[in-house]
Amino acid sequence: MPGCAHCGHPLDIIANQVGRRDECPHCGEDIRSCRNCRHFDLGVAKECKEPFAEVPKDKDGANFCELFQIGEGGIHEKESRDALLNAAEALFRKK
Repeated sequence: MPGCAHCGHPLDIIANQVGRRDECPHCGEDIRSCRNCRHFDLGVAKECKEPFAEVPKDKDGANFCELFQIGEGGIHEKESRDALLNAAEALFRKK
């Protein structure tokens, strides 16, 4: 069952029918965003496994990508990535 990549709650979506303005009923975040797509992957170029996708800069906001397919959900790693970046900046900051 698809789930929101922002809050982790299950979404009642059948057959990838997601409109551009659809929002998660639990957290209000956009559903048709890169982070909710099954092709989203932090470990690949442009964070998208689709080589022909025109990937937007804002991975959290709604977009018009024709290759969008709803993913299985689960909370994305934005918070942990931000924490790691802050830790690295603190480590290498000049005193």
